[in-house]
Amino acid sequence: MLSFAAETDKDVPAIRALLIAAFGGIGEAELVEVIRKYPNFIPELSLVAREDGEAIAHILFTSLAIEGRDRTFGALALAPLAVAPQRQRQGIGSQLVEFGLSKCRELGHGIVVVVGEPEYYQPFGFQRASQFGLTPSLELPDEVFMVAELYPGALTDVSGLVSYPAYFDGV
Repeated sequence: MLSFAAETDKDVPAIRALLIAAFGGIGEAELVEVIRKYPNFIPELSLVAREDGEAIAHILFTSLAIEGRDRTFGALALAPLAVAPQRQRQGIGSQLVEFGLSKCRELGHGIVVVVGEPEYYQPFGFQRASQFGLTPSLELPDEVFMVAELYPGALTDVSGLVSYPAYFDGV
């Protein structure tokens, strides 16, 4: 049976192995290890999908800032999302995204940005961020940088530079 929960210390090695297998390299695994050391890491939003006690998927939401003209807004970045290769294309990632966005909402967050495939993320409410006057601090194609508002009006009067922490630069 599939269950979802925040990661525990016991999950850390399994998450690392899962990220390496899903992405075919160590970049995302090292990114998650670095993020865990920073104050914008939110332990309640490092989430795992487990089946029979085994971690088969992971998603991480990290806090970041949107630097507007006269004020700064809080937001979350969804990165990375990984599903064990042998369990991909079975809806597990989608269920984990839905669970994660619900958790973000429950914790009072209103804005989530993601870099990814529009066809995958649009069904969860993500839209092209440039439509809202949001630009990423990273060099990205416009169509892959998206934002979702987790409650109506969360993006009202929000625009500016989405300031990704420096550790995202190499990923």
